[in-house]
Amino acid sequence: MRKIKELLQDDRIHSVCESAKCPNIGECFSRNTMTFMILGDVCTRNCLFCGIESGLPQQIDLNEPQRVAKAVKKLRLDYVVVTSVTRDDLTDGGASQFAKVIKAIKSINPISKVEVLIPDFKGSEAALKVVLDAHPYVLNHNIETIPRLYSKIRPQADYQQSLTLLINAKNARPVPSWYRVYTKSGFMVGLGESRAEIIALLEDLKKAGCDIVTIGQYLPPSKNSAQVKRYVQPEEFEEYQTIGKNLGFLKVFSGPFVRSSYHAEEIIKCRKQND
Repeated sequence: MRKIKELLQDDRIHSVCESAKCPNIGECFSRNTMTFMILGDVCTRNCLFCGIESGLPQQIDLNEPQRVAKAVKKLRLDYVVVTSVTRDDLTDGGASQFAKVIKAIKSINPISKVEVLIPDFKGSEAALKVVLDAHPYVLNHNIETIPRLYSKIRPQADYQQSLTLLINAKNARPVPSWYRVYTKSGFMVGLGESRAEIIALLEDLKKAGCDIVTIGQYLPPSKNSAQVKRYVQPEEFEEYQTIGKNLGFLKVFSGPFVRSSYHAEEIIKCRKQND
């Protein structure tokens, strides 16, 4: 874990594991896996569930793609997750930087699989296409919570817009024709949603063509974050996993400490079984 932290500091690379105060940081670092966060560590939005700093971001670092790719090589990572803060200040929302990072990783590390966890790009299909044209292995966009809580928890986003992004990603015409992307989304529980609302959310994600779902307990990253309404019991997480499987999702990760990138590399096994 110390080795990875030192590498991040030396190469000026951000990890969402640290910035978002993920509870699995110790486990993931000890397994030599991590999620890189590009486009800085300051977000243009201020969602009440998130621990990342909000404000005015810095300019795009043109050398970032190569630095991330070299870090992947140093760490000998076979599966890489790349995410970012939301950059509403950029015309393409940072899509071109995602594409450059994906291509740089593949250039230096041909065997590495790249999963991207993207923001909503304000619903831009053109920005989404830029990312897809770089051929990520998995495209992840988190729905985060039920529609009723959006105005309170995620006021600068739109539930239907996020669903539409997932639909567009699945329906995009691939170039070349052999390329197939798996789509993924995740959400938190414990913010005041009901069981019926959670099931309805799972049904919406399935209708959007989503292949993989992650469900985890919301834990406030700071005293200024939204407060936990309840702690969901392990049996209930198991129930949601069963419901998701019955709906036909390829993979459902459901548990108190599950996060969007937790054990992300396991999708390789699922793809091999279904391709």
